[in-house]
Order: sequence, then structure tokens, then C-alpha cells
Amino acid sequence: MSDDKTSPSPNSKEASGFVPGDDFTAQWINYFRLAFGRMTDDGECQWKKARDLRKEATDCAKCEKHRDYLLNYSPIIRFMRQNINKLGGDLHSENIRCRRCDTRQSGGFEKSYGIILCANELRDQGHVEDTMAHEMIHAYDHLRFQVQWRDNLRHAACTEIRASALSGECRWTREFWTKGQYKVTQQFQECIRRRAVISVAGRPECKDDVQAAKVVNEVWDSCFSDTRPFDEVYR
Repeated sequence: MSDDKTSPSPNSKEASGFVPGDDFTAQWINYFRLAFGRMTDDGECQWKKARDLRKEATDCAKCEKHRDYLLNYSPIIRFMRQNINKLGGDLHSENIRCRRCDTRQSGGFEKSYGIILCANELRDQGHVEDTMAHEMIHAYDHLRFQVQWRDNLRHAACTEIRASALSGECRWTREFWTKGQYKVTQQFQECIRRRAVISVAGRPECKDDVQAAKVVNEVWDSCFSDTRPFDEVYR
């Protein structure tokens, strides 16, 4: 049975609440609708994409400024870079690239490309530092342990556990201010597990969250206790 009422397209302004346009009026309407819950999830995605496109040059320039400063002055970034050099690798401003990302992640590592920093997702210099450290630990693991990225979920789980544990991204202060995590006891381990499961579950060869959690649990003890190249958890 057909319905005489015509529903708006899911991508239409009426359905999503998003108003296209870079002019002042369109931007403020979108801010208002988002703030008061008058925009759907699809509308919010459209708004974020439009915002990221509009700010792409500014975001990338700020990201590159932070990256270059950290390469020269950050203790953890300098330490990781030195240890990667010892294994025959080299990470520098030419293969640590700031880009606009369509996925909602802060960065990524690819063995033949280097590191990508998602400029539109990075809040400040501290966030850039944590992201660079995380991806540099992946680079270190790739060189030191010959990680099988696409064929071995246990390898993927292990390097994700190590990257979250050693980069500093799971320290209590960051979880408190960005994730609203108020627990002190076991917060560090819970953050690492959560991030590792999410990362493993996002891989094409992983069936679902259940399999991801199972794999993370299987390698947890050995990988969580492995702090190389640090003597202990850095921060």
C-alpha cells in the first residue's frame, strides 16, 4: 500500500537540519540547530564535513606548526624518533603529513606512507603530541617486531595496546577532560582496552566487537607489560 505523503529525502535540509553554505547566516543557523538538538546525526556529519573543508588550510598549517615544534622539542617524540632511527627507519616532516581526514580519527600509520595526522580532528599541541607518539610506536613495532598488519589480528591488537599504553593518550587527565571518565582505579587499563578493541574491530578481517575483545584479551598480559623502547610506562 502506498502512502500519499511524501517524506523528505534523508539528505535534504528539512530532514537533517543542515543548511548548506559558507555564508555567515548559514553558519549561524547550523550552530544554533546543532546546539539545541535540532540537527540529525546525518546533518551533524554534513555540518562537520563542511566546516572541515572550510578550515582545511588553517587546520593543516596549525598541525604542521605543532608537528615541527614537537619533532624538535618534545621528549617523547625525540626519544621515539631516535629509537626508530636505530632500527633503520626515519620519521620527519616529509613523511609525517598533516591532512584533512573524512574519518573521525586523529591519525594513522601506513608502512609505505608514514604517519598521517588528521588536522581537522586535532584539538591542540598536546593532542598532536599524543597522536604522533601513538603512531610512532606503531612504526617502531613495525620495524622491531615485523607486524603483520593485514593478516594477524593478534599482532594488530598487541601494537594497539602498546601504542595506547605508552603514548600518554590514556593518562587520567586526558580521559577526564575529553571522555568524561571520572574513575581512578583501573581507568588506565580500561582506556587501553577500549581503544584497542575499537581499533581491532575496525579492521576488515575482524568479524565484530566480540572477536576484537577476545583477541585483545588473548594478548593483553604480554603486550601490556612490554614497554619497549621505554624502561617503563613513560607517562
